[in-house]
Amino acid sequence: MASGAHGEPGSAQHIVHLVSSGAATSRAALVRELGLAPSTVSLRVQELVTAGVLTESGEGASRGGRRPRLLRVRPQGGVALAADLGSHHARLGAVDLGGRVLGPLDLPHDITAGPEPVVDWLCERVADLAARERTAGRAVRALGVAFPGPVRPGEGCVLSPSRMPGWHRFPLREVLAERLGLPVTVENDATMMAVGEHRVARPALDHLVVVKAGRGIGSGVIAAGRPHDGANGAAGDISHVRIEAAGERPCSCGNIGCLETVASGAALIRELAAQGVEVASTSELLRLVADGDPRATTLVRTAGRHIGTVLSVVVNFFNPQAVALGGVLATAEPLVAAVRGVLYERCLPLTTADLEITTTVTGPDAGLLGAGLTALSTELPTAPAQEPGAAPREQSAPRQEESART
Repeated sequence: MASGAHGEPGSAQHIVHLVSSGAATSRAALVRELGLAPSTVSLRVQELVTAGVLTESGEGASRGGRRPRLLRVRPQGGVALAADLGSHHARLGAVDLGGRVLGPLDLPHDITAGPEPVVDWLCERVADLAARERTAGRAVRALGVAFPGPVRPGEGCVLSPSRMPGWHRFPLREVLAERLGLPVTVENDATMMAVGEHRVARPALDHLVVVKAGRGIGSGVIAAGRPHDGANGAAGDISHVRIEAAGERPCSCGNIGCLETVASGAALIRELAAQGVEVASTSELLRLVADGDPRATTLVRTAGRHIGTVLSVVVNFFNPQAVALGGVLATAEPLVAAVRGVLYERCLPLTTADLEITTTVTGPDAGLLGAGLTALSTELPTAPAQEPGAAPREQSAPRQEESART
């Protein structure tokens, strides 16, 4: 069984996922699911029980022998705080080990103000959130941040984000960890949406593309069950793919003719204003669509066709099992229908034969879930379980060579 985004087979992360999803409710069930020796599974389960992550009580149904004790994720076993940052708003909350979002909050903020004021603002909000969770008796284990721009994989350092002066090479993870005294993960927001949707709503899919369509446009990729960041964290950045319909329009990235210039919420607001209709936000634009305004509806439908044009290349190249549309623009049915129509029109029949084209199940919580569960996974042992007394896996040779060089 491929564990994918749930950790290596037999790891603590993988075991917690199997228990929380109901796939395994006892040590014996874990042995059958993982194909590992009972002693191996027992050792890792006991570590998780001792750490307060799992509980073991009661008796389950017998399969011919002694009735097994039931495993559950401990409700008070700890949470990760999570922040899904946008350009002009943020959604914050806590995520527990079972993949639930607790007390989400939507707050205005301006990420273009620069790193220092944003960090100050975020630290204040996170401190309030941590106090709330601790008062409720839940241990705060980590903080996960979904950031609206490229992030260097494994480092939490922001790289060349468009429309965000002062953020290039800012070590966001390092600064937040020092300020808050918590383990911190920082990843791209669209990738975290993909992780949240995958782990909570579509764990059986190994190949998935999740599109974030809001004020900007991005996508997250799950490949072979794992989030795919690319070499520098830029995988999935469809926003800056050049399309013919955009002509010579200048883009915030410094190029011309990018998808963002004709299909993002910001672009649609600008186009409506040029037609004499002033709206202050993407939400107001969507209210016009819901009311049947012909100009707004036509713009949103056309944006869907532009997004579908770029996604058709992604689908033909990557061959995913599903394309899930998220973000505020994905609540507009004309946009979703347009994307679906273009994909069926332009993609190879083989790639669309079993392709699911839909909206996200996790909705506005997708980014929070991805950021929170990613942060929690770093606080669990990630190495696959080993037999008690077994020799450790070979990791010493590189260290010995490095020591020799120094």
